Amino acid sequence: MTNTDANVQPATLSTLLNGFGIRQLRLVTGCVLFAFLVSHFLNHALGNISLDAMEEALNTHHRIWGEQPGKAIFYLAAFVHAALGIWMLYERRQFRYRATEATQLLLGLSIPVLIIAHIAGLRLAYDLFGNEKYYSQVLALYTTTHTHMFIVQYLVMVVAWVHGCIGLYFWFRLRPLFRKIAPALLALAVLLPVMAALGVYQGAKSVQQLTLSEQWRAEKLSVQHIGTVEHRAALDRITQGFLFGYVGLLVLVLAARGLRSLRERRAGLIRLSYGDGKTVRVPKDLTVLEASLLHNVPHASVCGGRARCSTCRIRIVGDCSMLPEPSRREAFVLERVGTGADPAVRLACQLRPQRDLSFFRIFPPQTSVSLLRAGIPARNGQERYLVSMFVDMRGSTKLAETRLPFDTVFIINRFLAAVSQAVVASGGQPNQFVGDGQLALFGLASDPATACRQAIVAAGRIARNVAELNEFLADDLKEPLRFGIGIHGGEVIIGDIGSPGHVVFTALGDPVNVTARLQDMTKTLSCEVVLSDEVRTRAGLLNDRLPSTEVTIRGRSEPMLIRTVADAATLSTIFNDAKSVAA
Repeated sequence: MTNTDANVQPATLSTLLNGFGIRQLRLVTGCVLFAFLVSHFLNHALGNISLDAMEEALNTHHRIWGEQPGKAIFYLAAFVHAALGIWMLYERRQFRYRATEATQLLLGLSIPVLIIAHIAGLRLAYDLFGNEKYYSQVLALYTTTHTHMFIVQYLVMVVAWVHGCIGLYFWFRLRPLFRKIAPALLALAVLLPVMAALGVYQGAKSVQQLTLSEQWRAEKLSVQHIGTVEHRAALDRITQGFLFGYVGLLVLVLAARGLRSLRERRAGLIRLSYGDGKTVRVPKDLTVLEASLLHNVPHASVCGGRARCSTCRIRIVGDCSMLPEPSRREAFVLERVGTGADPAVRLACQLRPQRDLSFFRIFPPQTSVSLLRAGIPARNGQERYLVSMFVDMRGSTKLAETRLPFDTVFIINRFLAAVSQAVVASGGQPNQFVGDGQLALFGLASDPATACRQAIVAAGRIARNVAELNEFLADDLKEPLRFGIGIHGGEVIIGDIGSPGHVVFTALGDPVNVTARLQDMTKTLSCEVVLSDEVRTRAGLLNDRLPSTEVTIRGRSEPMLIRTVADAATLSTIFNDAKSVAA
């Protein structure tokens, strides 16, 4: 069974629609509002050119968002996004948010309070009284009679922009493309609001100069544009009414949460038993992930419980027939990662058990977004073709007999560093360090043929690096450092092995054991590298390129065909273009 978010199944249109839920609706509406914000900020930024440029671009902005269908789409998106945000505030069972989540929540709840006066002064003033306010009128009011609104507008620009950027980050950070374009996105996220703020400032300076002209004031600040005193008083009453209503709604939501908690506790508690012996008692309607967070039980959840990843997955122990059916979103995610047919695998962020439940967490609690973005295969157990390489330093025991412990450790570390540099440069990954030896893996992010070529080229680079190290330590070594390398490929099990707090990612299986045996054979065969014919064939080397022999491997009934290399340095040029191997 494959338990990785990287190996997802292709999704059809119908499958995607089935996975569309409340959170996805919030994302779509949020993207609409963010598009409006970007358009508005670009309009503001033109103030760095001139006030006329701002107002000319505002006409285009209005044609997009102030006329149908853009106007209806904007208002609908704003209403739905705000309503779903308040609904999610009610639905969330605990407030142990991460810093970014708490920031996003607080900023999102503050936006209506900060923006309502601006909306009433522009949108409602036009819809109710026909007042046409452009940059000239708004900036004139904000720099004369309503100076506090200038600060409020700067504040709401920052709040709305940061809120939107956090939301897009939570959604986009799991995509493989994110790491490549993250610097460009960060530059855009910083430069656009700064340019917008400077544009508003420059526009306000231009308006302040223009207000000195009586003719300009008569033309731009007429009743037709800014309305009467009665109009402004009516808009102020609407603003105050909205603020009171909004605050009252938030109070009602919090009160409803309290009543729900009281009702749930009276209905009884259920017992959730984790696989490590931990047991908690929680109300029935909590999700398993919420129960973990409420009781400070470590539980992986890269997307923060939004059902956008599957790192919170759990495996149920016992009867699964009485569990609630998966929601459309949960079924969609489980299907994407290839576990939709297994009723015992569920998403902890979606499952709301109604009775006692025993389970264990599939992913370790330390699973992070960087791991998923790196494309590293599932660390909880996956079968995969890998090429293993064992590298052992010869004569380390004799070296230690004649040197101080610190000097011995220094030389061994330099040797392992030389090996690691060669492995990484060839496209592999250093995995384990055992004394003066190292296990390296190839194929974690490449196909088997490429992995075999990478391992062969790495052996040549190791020889070159060790030769340079010998030259560097020539005055300190009685004889050069020597090494032996074994290379073999095959299907292995990879995953995190160990106990909580002491976990390592490694590969297990017969191919790894064979690799260790091949490395030992370099001593008896008087060569530096022994690789299996399996690796030679997959790498595409001709049969006569390397000498062959059959050997008996301990634990195997059949003899094994191997290839020997007396001088590992020759492997660095065995392919026409060794550099392309590590691409």
